[in-house]
Amino acid sequence: MKISEVSKRSGCSIQAIRYYEKEGLVSAPSRTEGNFRLYSSEEIERLSFIKNCRSLDLSLSEIKHLLELQYLPNTPCEVVNVMIDDHLSIVEKRIADLQKLQSDLRKLRRRCNSTRSIDQCGILEALSPDSNHSVSDG
Repeated sequence: MKISEVSKRSGCSIQAIRYYEKEGLVSAPSRTEGNFRLYSSEEIERLSFIKNCRSLDLSLSEIKHLLELQYLPNTPCEVVNVMIDDHLSIVEKRIADLQKLQSDLRKLRRRCNSTRSIDQCGILEALSPDSNHSVSDG
C-alpha cells in the first residue's frame, strides 16, 4: 500500500508519516522499483496508535516508550499507569495556568471601556512598566 493510502486509512498526514519514520516510531517501509514506499496493515495500526497518542498530547518519547512496551507483554501495566498519571498532572497544571491567565485577562479587560481614548486606556496603563498596578490587580 502506498503512503497516500496509508495516510487516508491511518488519519496521519503524509508529512507526519515521514516524520515518524525519521524519528524511528515507524519502520522504514520497503520500496517499489519506482522508489515508492510500500506499507502493510501493521504500519497502519501503528500509525493509528501514534495518532491516538498524539491526540492525548503525549510526547514522541512517551509514544516511543509505549510502543516499546507493546513488545514486552509481561511488563506490569503500572509503567503505563504512571506515565499517564504524570501526563495528567502536567495537563492539570496547564489548565490551572490557563485559568489564571483567563482571570488576569478578564481583570485587565475591566480596566478599560471603549469610550476612553488611548491616552486614558486602563489596559495600556496596567501593562506599562511604570504602572503601580499589577495586571492581576482588580
